[in-house]
Formats: sequence, C-alpha cells, structure tokens
Amino acid sequence: MEQTTAVRPATSQQRAARAARNGGEPTLEFADRVPYDAYVHASTLHRLQQPLSDDPGEMSFLMVSQIMELYFKLTCHELRHAQREVRANRIWEALPPLRRAALHLEGLNAAWQGLRWMTPADFNRFRDRLGEGSGFQSAMYRQLEFLLGLRDPALIRPFRRQTDVHAELTAALATPSLWDDVVALLARRGFDLPDELLDRDVAAEHEPHPGVEAAWVRVYADSGPDNHLRLLGDALTEVAEQFGDWRWNHVKAVQRTMGAKVGSGGSAGLAWLQRSMARVVFPELWSARTAM
Repeated sequence: MEQTTAVRPATSQQRAARAARNGGEPTLEFADRVPYDAYVHASTLHRLQQPLSDDPGEMSFLMVSQIMELYFKLTCHELRHAQREVRANRIWEALPPLRRAALHLEGLNAAWQGLRWMTPADFNRFRDRLGEGSGFQSAMYRQLEFLLGLRDPALIRPFRRQTDVHAELTAALATPSLWDDVVALLARRGFDLPDELLDRDVAAEHEPHPGVEAAWVRVYADSGPDNHLRLLGDALTEVAEQFGDWRWNHVKAVQRTMGAKVGSGGSAGLAWLQRSMARVVFPELWSARTAM
C-alpha cells in the first residue's frame, strides 16, 4: 500500500543549510518515501500501465494514451482559469493561462510522435484485446471540447452508467464555453450583439454569427499597444490552431495504423474523424480574417 507522507515545506535558508551539510551533494537518506514521490506520486503513475497483451508495442499505445489524458486535463485546467478571468473582465490576466494552454496543446501534439512507428500489422497484434475501447470514449477529451465550444449532448450518453462522470459532463454542457464568455465580453465592451445570441441555450453548439465576426474585424482594426482584445484574439487563435493540429494528427495516426477500417468504438473510424474536423473552434476568429 502506498505511503501518504506529505511534502514538508522548506525555506531558502533551510535549503542552503542542507546543501552546506551535504557538501553540495544531494540528500540520500529520508525517513519515509522520497519527497519527489510524495509530490509527483510517480510510484502510483508507474503502476497504471496494465497492458492486455504480450506485444511489446502495446505499452507505447497505452502510455501515449495516458499522457494525452493528462494533457487534456492540464489544458482544461488552464482554459478554465482563462475563462474565470474573461468573466471578470480581466483580459490581461487571461493571457498567461491561454498561452500556457497553447503550449500544453503543443506538447499534446508531440505525443503523437511516439506512435509514428505503428503500422496496421503492429496495431492488429493487440487491437482485438481492446474490445470496444476507443479514444472516442475519453470523458476528459469531451470536457476539453465542451470548453472550446464544440458541443453535442449525445456524446455524453456512453457515460450514463458512470454516474459521477456523467454528472460532470452534464454540468459542463450546462455551463457556457470559453467562447460563449468571450462573446459576452465583446458585448460588455460595447459591440452590438443580439440578445438571442447572448441568452442562447449553451448546451447547443455555437453557430457562427455575423455580429461576432464584425466585432473581431473592428478589434483587429485597432493596432495600438493597449488593445488587449486583439491580444486575447491572438491567444485564442493559437489555442484553436494547436487543437486543430491535434485533430489532424489524430486523423493521420488513424490513417497510418488502420486505414479506413471501422473504429473500435463503433464509428466509421477515419470518415467519422474527417467529418468532425468540419466543426471549427472559435469560428468567427477565422472567418473575420476574410473581411480584415
């Protein structure tokens, strides 16, 4: 059973005194578990890999999937932080978490590199063991999509018997997306947006609106250094672009490992993924570029 020793805080003076006692060498003796493990829980993380086959390549597939799940959660964490700042009209304060989110998405994209070796023959050696398991069923990925404004209430149905997960996703659907809050911010900043857009059912996916597009055209017309809305648009664009890259990398990975075969989760596989890419994140940020 894992020990639960807490991390003990240390001051800069204590660190300096310890280094002096150690003669510059690292501390090698601890009363309980090492502080690094108490903080990172590495011993727990490294027990979570439980392959279903004897194929050595399955470990890559399993661990890359777990790494992506952690990146999904980390990106959601940053986007929720940014969302709180946007709701509070603190645009400048929303920029750092958005920049971090874009960098985390860049790391998420890099994780695909660990699967570039996988051919259909490689995947087929353990694919049947996965049964109906599919990345389509990732609850944290759904949370990320919902935050970005990609919403389909039907996609939470697989979690109905996981009551806690289903409740979290239901709550996420009932909460405005980051884009909803950005649109509301534009309205508070004096841009003319209709009430039906601002008071819409947030569980439904946002439909591109000419008023939102016109607002961004006006925002980008001001190139002054104090135009924080333009900086917000740039940060959101980077998030959308990195997320779009992840979706495209997913399509390429599926093409490489299984071609156009049906998906493990019951979908049309590659064709379903290609259709889903037509749903654009922060759509008016992109369409406004035509009118700029």
